[in-house]
Amino acid sequence: MAHPPLQPGWIDRPHQIARLGDLQLESGQNIRDAFVSYVVHGDLRSGNPVVLALSAIGSTHHRLDFLIGSGKAFDPIEVTVIAVDALGNGLSVSPSNSGEQPGAAFPRFSIRDMVASQSACLDMLGVGQLQAVVGASMGGMQALQWAVSAPLRMRHVVAMTPMARTAAWALVFNATARKVLQSHPGWEQGAPGCWDAWVPLMQMLCSRTPRHWDQNLQGPTEVEGEIELRTTAWQAQGFSPMDWVYQSWAYDQHDVGDTPGAGGDTAAAMQCVQARTLIFAPPLDLYNPVESARWAAAHIAGARFVEIPSEWGHQAASAADASAGDLLNRVIKDFLR
Repeated sequence: MAHPPLQPGWIDRPHQIARLGDLQLESGQNIRDAFVSYVVHGDLRSGNPVVLALSAIGSTHHRLDFLIGSGKAFDPIEVTVIAVDALGNGLSVSPSNSGEQPGAAFPRFSIRDMVASQSACLDMLGVGQLQAVVGASMGGMQALQWAVSAPLRMRHVVAMTPMARTAAWALVFNATARKVLQSHPGWEQGAPGCWDAWVPLMQMLCSRTPRHWDQNLQGPTEVEGEIELRTTAWQAQGFSPMDWVYQSWAYDQHDVGDTPGAGGDTAAAMQCVQARTLIFAPPLDLYNPVESARWAAAHIAGARFVEIPSEWGHQAASAADASAGDLLNRVIKDFLR
């Protein structure tokens, strides 16, 4: 897809493409003519420490823009931030933009494949050691996978609302969301209306909390109005339903215990983490259960867990809740010191 319209708070930076050739997946299949989209905040020639910023499911390299800037967790004067687009998000190689394997011909990929594509991109840029790897939601899941797959490559890991292994609760939401999308005629081509039920399911039910909506919406009319506004705004982003389905399959398969050498043992895989680790989650998350984040922190030696005092649920680790965003910037900045 083309880059979505800029939203308030997004930082406009020149888009770069790392062309990887054929990318071998852990399934044994290949993504032909693979490429990774990314932007750079700061200057790679400066010699400053490098931070890798990861994107969430259905999002782009703008996902962590609220942490980037003067006085924020990642100041481009002090560090160089490489914000990458995950496989399947419509900017990096995806079912929607592949010339060789379009649509359903595109091979399924995993979160470890996302990490492998990002590692190849960094290699092309001549980036070795990382100051930090940071992500939220699926980005936090990638961050944990990075820490297990390449434990000596980064000094710090910051994972917000992550899971080391995808919880059954999240699997139920993803399976339901796929059924909602795929039940609409012409969903593969993004037919009008295919997002109508998906938006309230994924952006309102699983991404917020009951208390949040009770405080912000009054009665059926306001609820219907909010659904309509959110659906219109999401459709304007131009995200491909097929791309979201593929990313959700990768989300479902996620388990750091399946990393080569871990023997299927998630807890044992977490013991491989060498980086100083900071994990965040709100009191209630109806997509990635907070218990998963707490479990991950408990199984990484020396990891610190911080609860985000927010009623925004899964979206607490975003710019949506301004006070939570301030806390995240402050705590992350202190942690990296």
